Amino acid sequence: MTPRPMPGLFDSPDDYSNSAESNFRIIPDRKMEAIVRQMNNARKKQEEVIDELPPLQASERVFFMSFGSGSSGNCSYIGDRESGFLIDAGVEVAKVVDGLRRNGVSMERVKGICLTHDHGDHIRDVYALLRRYRHLQVFCTPKTLNGILRRHNVSRRIKDYHTPIYKEFPFKIGNFEVTAFDVMHDGADNAGYFITHGDVRFAVATDLGCISERVDYYMRQATHIVIEANYDLQMLREGRYPEYLKARIEAENGHLDNRVTARYLAEIYTPRLRNVFLCHLSHDNNTPHKALDAVESALRQVGVEYFGNGFNCLKEPGEPDAQIHLVALPRFEASLLYPLEP
Repeated sequence: MTPRPMPGLFDSPDDYSNSAESNFRIIPDRKMEAIVRQMNNARKKQEEVIDELPPLQASERVFFMSFGSGSSGNCSYIGDRESGFLIDAGVEVAKVVDGLRRNGVSMERVKGICLTHDHGDHIRDVYALLRRYRHLQVFCTPKTLNGILRRHNVSRRIKDYHTPIYKEFPFKIGNFEVTAFDVMHDGADNAGYFITHGDVRFAVATDLGCISERVDYYMRQATHIVIEANYDLQMLREGRYPEYLKARIEAENGHLDNRVTARYLAEIYTPRLRNVFLCHLSHDNNTPHKALDAVESALRQVGVEYFGNGFNCLKEPGEPDAQIHLVALPRFEASLLYPLEP
């Protein structure tokens, strides 16, 4: 028999009346049984509505969505019909849960949270998620966890949920294989993630000041990319930020300029690359139009003619399929749920 786990500080008392070790029984209350049956029936109907989605096609078996992207808060989700996980946890719990539920995904399907680094806009709500959904695990390097505990007012009980990971060593979350890799930023121990699921190759690198060798290595393998396009250089230099902050943003361990991101995407483009999601756009030093225009212009120079918005099914009749889909992830709102085709 599997031993019963010790209850945590925030665990509710166990109902030992259902335990195999119990030496007593509860005399049935007929009225209460009827109420419980009604509640169970209502819950089953709700779950049927939540899961009432059309069958997935083979080419649409993996999905991605963002709940917020930028210095105000970052969190996204990647998953299939059976399992998935969050990347970062800097967005309010209610917003994440509601965004998933509206797309037919219950939190029971979410198996964990991968943290990219220890800055507040990426970890602010991690412990609130863990307290509410105690089946979740936090996947991050030991240095990142130490940075969180050192820099932020977070309960040390976060260690109870921590599964340590190490860069370049793959690990499993549900049906996904995940590999953390090094990125250049000014957090405690910054990571991007390369995620595989069947023929889908998904690379995430947010908050990075330059395209390092390891970033380049994984991005070139990806069929879908999430990459930072933080600022427009002219807006930054002419903007209201103090000079020390401008210098930090432009540094090699700061953030990426639209033009750097655009040139790099044009350099690595192949027809295998299906989606590019631009993330962490600055509210003061960038606009979605500027970021998308920079990337689209660079890709046109290498022969890309047809661009999409993440959904080939939304194209006009007779219009050719998109060669690549470009999306600027919204800063404050949840995005749509995007299918990731192989």
